[in-house]
Amino acid sequence: MSEATDGTAAPLPPPAGQFLDHLARQRRLSPHTVAAYRGDLAELAELTGGRPLAQLLAADVRHALARLHASGIAPASLARKLSAWRGFFDWLGRRGEIAGNPAVGIRPPRRAKRLPKALAPDQAVQLAGHESAAAPLALRDKAIVELLYSSGLRLSELVGLDWRYFAADGQDPGSTSWLDLDARRVTVVGKGGKVRQVPVGAPAVEALRQWLRARAALPGAQSRALFVSALGRRIGARSVQLRLARLAAALGLGVHVHPHVLRHSMASHLLQSSGDLRAVQELLGHASIATTQIYTRLDWQHLAKTYDAAHPRARRKSS
Repeated sequence: MSEATDGTAAPLPPPAGQFLDHLARQRRLSPHTVAAYRGDLAELAELTGGRPLAQLLAADVRHALARLHASGIAPASLARKLSAWRGFFDWLGRRGEIAGNPAVGIRPPRRAKRLPKALAPDQAVQLAGHESAAAPLALRDKAIVELLYSSGLRLSELVGLDWRYFAADGQDPGSTSWLDLDARRVTVVGKGGKVRQVPVGAPAVEALRQWLRARAALPGAQSRALFVSALGRRIGARSVQLRLARLAAALGLGVHVHPHVLRHSMASHLLQSSGDLRAVQELLGHASIATTQIYTRLDWQHLAKTYDAAHPRARRKSS
């Protein structure tokens, strides 16, 4: 809906283009996120007949959202689009180009709350603690699993890590995300350009030490990237996803495992053990504690299943 007939991105009016430049240059959002904003704004322009976006009223925004809802778009996607529109109008308001935000007060359809998928503690331990072959890539994969489960990193944060901090040298900028093995922590740039430091557990530290020793013999030994391919290039997100899924299948876990499952597992298991919601929020880099609170529901679900399975008065009588 938001592409031109030749398959290229539909042109946007100048204010929207300036807004996207603001997101990329000043807020330093990822190219993927900026592209999502572009698509959402192009869709709004198309749904409102190409009228200048600065002239839209609340009724126009509501009608555009209703058309998308009627086309079968999921509530989560509608909420994201509405958030993008609201952010654009906020930006216009700060520039004095509109008197009020026409998207304020408009709510997307309710969406069912889905619990994040998490491994059982024994499954996570089996996956992270598996015996690794001595081959460099096997040691790399073990270090990846240990680090994901230890520190709850997002996939983009993991692949963006440098093996140590590199200062700017005139040609290359300084590191933005890196491992500090001596301090047992990683510094990463998360969503919205937010920087945080996350501790790395002892098993992950040992796995990383073994990987770094093996890494020195690969073509990418001089690369900044912590995790490299056999050809020495920074490993891609898709490669991590495939390797992790194959490893879980080889270990017979019986569930599909992707990197975000390990992030959810770390958060859920840490919360079950500590009960410290604020600490988990900080470790995960959530802007709002409401996002972290979903793990309390996951913990309750686990307790409810345990109760139903174990409590004498909860068991069903056999007929």
